[in-house]
Amino acid sequence: MSGPTGQIMPDSVSSLWTQRTLKSRIPCVGIGVHTGRRIRLSLVPAPAGHGIVFRRSDLGRDIPATYDHVVATELCTTIGEGSARVGTIEHLMAALAGAGIDNVLIEVDGPEVPIMDGSAAPFSFLLDCAGIVSLDTPRKVIEILRPVRVTDGKAFAELLPFDSQSSRTAIPTLDLEVSIDFEDAAIGRQTRALRLTPENFRDAVAPARTFALASDISHLRELGLAQGGSLDNAIVVDGPKVLNPGGLRMKDEFAAHKLVDAVGDLALAGAALHGRFIAHRPGHSLNHKLLKALFARRTAWADITRPLQDAAVAA
Repeated sequence: MSGPTGQIMPDSVSSLWTQRTLKSRIPCVGIGVHTGRRIRLSLVPAPAGHGIVFRRSDLGRDIPATYDHVVATELCTTIGEGSARVGTIEHLMAALAGAGIDNVLIEVDGPEVPIMDGSAAPFSFLLDCAGIVSLDTPRKVIEILRPVRVTDGKAFAELLPFDSQSSRTAIPTLDLEVSIDFEDAAIGRQTRALRLTPENFRDAVAPARTFALASDISHLRELGLAQGGSLDNAIVVDGPKVLNPGGLRMKDEFAAHKLVDAVGDLALAGAALHGRFIAHRPGHSLNHKLLKALFARRTAWADITRPLQDAAVAA
């Protein structure tokens, strides 16, 4: 385990406790769902301690992907630094969190991340293609010690500790459960739960796409939004009907996508979370308020980052 900080580690050390990055740079091109612009994006390996940082390559500005850099949460999560902004980051952030990646530089030449097919699956595919390596630096892990809850009308989101008193010695784990309730018959009431692991995320929820109501689309476009939206990158619902010719990818795809959004938004904690997340009718604003409430209450969490020798024993 000796060597300079940031050196690639052998697989014998648990990657759940060590920081991770990409093996190689990988680019992609796609359409921004709101601007309709063609966006170039590259995922670039970064050293230990770098964190996840977005670089507006057209502006030469870097924006750390952390909750205290969130500047807007309407329809998507947007981070900013000064006049530079990057929106629709949640699906890419979810793919990174699902894969357990802590350090990456994301170069993007426009104001939003490409929407791809409306899910996190294309980003998970890119990460698989680039490859993932563990570094010889402990991964930052935050354990939830006390319940933290935020509400907005009937909607709520909360972070809770694990029930087990032995959770401090367990591997870092985030359990999530999301429920939704829409009047539109095609959506209705749905619940989806997930224990966040690379395999669970990629196979169970990553393919779940974002969705919109047909009645809202004209208004959004009048506001200059959803200019790049289509049936190729979103589920569109009209009452009891799903308008996409291929239908749904899974029966609870709507709740599954809300769970994807939650994974991406919670990744802005800047550390792996060890605890439980439960939410009803969540959205980007509520998820952001929850992180702000968590870090405003110092007794609600603890940094349980482990030295590497302890991580090896825990593995």
